[in-house]
Amino acid sequence: MAEVPGGEGGGGGGRHQKKRAKKGSTRIDMTPMVDLAFLLLTFFILTTTMYKPSTLQLTYPVPPDEQMPQPPKKVNNAITLFLTKKDQILYYKDAFKPGETQLTRTDFKDIRKTLVELNRASVDRINQLTREFNEGKINEVVFDSLKNMSQKQEDALYVIIKPDPDARFRNVIDIVDEMDICGVGKFAVQDVIKPEEMALVDIEKSKF
Repeated sequence: MAEVPGGEGGGGGGRHQKKRAKKGSTRIDMTPMVDLAFLLLTFFILTTTMYKPSTLQLTYPVPPDEQMPQPPKKVNNAITLFLTKKDQILYYKDAFKPGETQLTRTDFKDIRKTLVELNRASVDRINQLTREFNEGKINEVVFDSLKNMSQKQEDALYVIIKPDPDARFRNVIDIVDEMDICGVGKFAVQDVIKPEEMALVDIEKSKF
């Protein structure tokens, strides 16, 4: 009978014994990456433009002499509207003067007449432009431009709209529509009512 040769050390594997694979080294050489980082850093430093602080020269107007009386601010053709409950409108003209200003009550049916009367100069100019447009003397682009200019002139009406907490959102939409119908180009909607104005509004609202 043939004999089976025994492996060294009694392993029994002989020539057919499997050899274990050697583990590779996991060490990464970082030297080239460090060199690259320094090269990039040197490149950006040499090619970057350094920020130079700049100054801006400002010229301020000459302050007024405190000893000289200042002329009072003139409000030219203005009206302040207070939108309140029950679709009512309270208003006063020109500037508010404590102790002197009185509120007038109206509604959305009559406010248009008041606005047209106060904005008569602008309305007349717009009507003239409308006639010229209908006669073909000016085109639509010129008409819109001249209309906008006429609404912004000094004698045009300026409207300040102030809805109080009792006003409806619909009231604000309606009054803004009235601005376009009455040819009012200068108006502003404000959500703040001065305490002295609110005191007059509350007095008038108690009469509703």
